[in-house]
Amino acid sequence: MGALTFDALLRSLKQRAPDPIYYLHGEEDVLKDEAVRALLERAVESGSRDFNVDQRTAADLDPESFHALVNTPPMLAPTRAVVVRGLEQLRKNAKVRGEILRYLEAPNPTTVLVLVQGAGEPPDPELTRRSTVVFLDTLSPADLERWMTARARQLDLSLEPEARELLLAAVGTDLSALASELEKLTPLAREAGRPVTREEVAALVGVRRGETLQDLVDAALERQFATAARLVEPVLEQAGMNGVRMVSALGSALVGTALARAEVDRGTPRGRLESVLLGHLRSSRPYGLGSWEQTAARWARWAGLWTTAELENALRLILDADRALKTTTLSDEAGIVEQLVLSFSVLAREAA
Repeated sequence: MGALTFDALLRSLKQRAPDPIYYLHGEEDVLKDEAVRALLERAVESGSRDFNVDQRTAADLDPESFHALVNTPPMLAPTRAVVVRGLEQLRKNAKVRGEILRYLEAPNPTTVLVLVQGAGEPPDPELTRRSTVVFLDTLSPADLERWMTARARQLDLSLEPEARELLLAAVGTDLSALASELEKLTPLAREAGRPVTREEVAALVGVRRGETLQDLVDAALERQFATAARLVEPVLEQAGMNGVRMVSALGSALVGTALARAEVDRGTPRGRLESVLLGHLRSSRPYGLGSWEQTAARWARWAGLWTTAELENALRLILDADRALKTTTLSDEAGIVEQLVLSFSVLAREAA
């Protein structure tokens, strides 16, 4: 059986009792925490969780302590749960890892074991073969919006449609940051007794209409270079923003536009360009682009504004700016990004 998604895990927990062993891996640690919470709620009765739930870090365990955790009988309940985080910290020859693998061959039927691996590591094939695998990767744009709606519902928080759009545009796909902003908005909504407005989101998050990261990217790729440069400082001042993130967003837009330009040069009809690009997005599932439909439309439009040579040169400038941001001892992030977008205009003049 293939790996479960987050939604598939939740559906399975509604339909049947938890499996004996779960192995959680992928890039989205916030979803791992939510998956663990859902598993604990389903596996162990609420009144007995203080006695029947143990959460440990793999590096702090030895074979004996792990054996004791998973084989301790539940107290006044049918099952207990053990969560072991930080599987990536274990070496292949670690004794406790060997003990975990032996346990997976014959798990205790009264224990639900949840193994959690941190982001940035490939799945362990031995754990994958012997566990119910849950792959918690970055969310697609549609799933991200559903996640935000569900989290807001948990907080008894309602947002106007434009407020949701601005929050996603300002915060992006960082679930921890998005959850934090939703929590900040909750007291405001309760006090007002109505859905949160776009203006209230703007005031809290520190972003005004027309001053999101997407607005800056749109201006740069629409070749409105002076406008893009003016947006650098107000965008950089926003919570969670930095120069590397801004340059990365510009780089992603240029790569997508280069893909669209290549499709045009290959003879893809303009009328089919958006659907072809949307197919590429759905197959590759790139991180942090927002709505794939809107992204495909932007790339298709921008492909007509840039030549292949300009895009290649612009991507070289992106690489230089990214390197400067990551290696310089200076803190002039705004200056580096402003210089980058203004350099795009030099490319345009040279091409003319």
